[in-house]
Amino acid sequence: METQILIIPGLGDSGEKHWQTFWHEKFENSIRIVQDNWDEPIREEWLKRLNENILKLNKPTVLVAHSLAVSLVLHWAEKNQNPNIIGAFLVAPADVDSPDHTPECTRNFSPIPLYKLPFPSVVVASENDPYASFERKKYLAEQWGSDFVNIGKQGHINSDSDLKYWEEGQLILQKLIENIQK
Repeated sequence: METQILIIPGLGDSGEKHWQTFWHEKFENSIRIVQDNWDEPIREEWLKRLNENILKLNKPTVLVAHSLAVSLVLHWAEKNQNPNIIGAFLVAPADVDSPDHTPECTRNFSPIPLYKLPFPSVVVASENDPYASFERKKYLAEQWGSDFVNIGKQGHINSDSDLKYWEEGQLILQKLIENIQK
């Protein structure tokens, strides 16, 4: 089974030094979501764009979401289904429910849905992420039925973390795909 990945950036898009950008350049089996407004996200518009991209899929696909896009995936999966979505790789979920952790422009993604995802998933978390407490990310992973991977102190696992191709993340993603294929 050839698995493709659908890369879903968060607030502000993933810049040229973000691991999502490196992955999109590296993996021929990747598709990247492009939103109309990266800096003032409106949940319904982002959901519409995500769904448009998902409806075009014709291969088994793992969603690869970062930060605000994790909430987007949860909102999408709460009301939509697609047999081509076989899993989700959820990195550094931003706590849109907490004014102490995320900017006001992300509040329309609150509340973060709390339910078991209908497909296998993994939450990858850093111990010193300024956009959500480590305990909160662990709690969210439990609610979503996701495996939980602690990668130590890597900040928000974004461009500032300087991960480039983020080989550790590739291994975590590969393990998720292998578990799905069993």
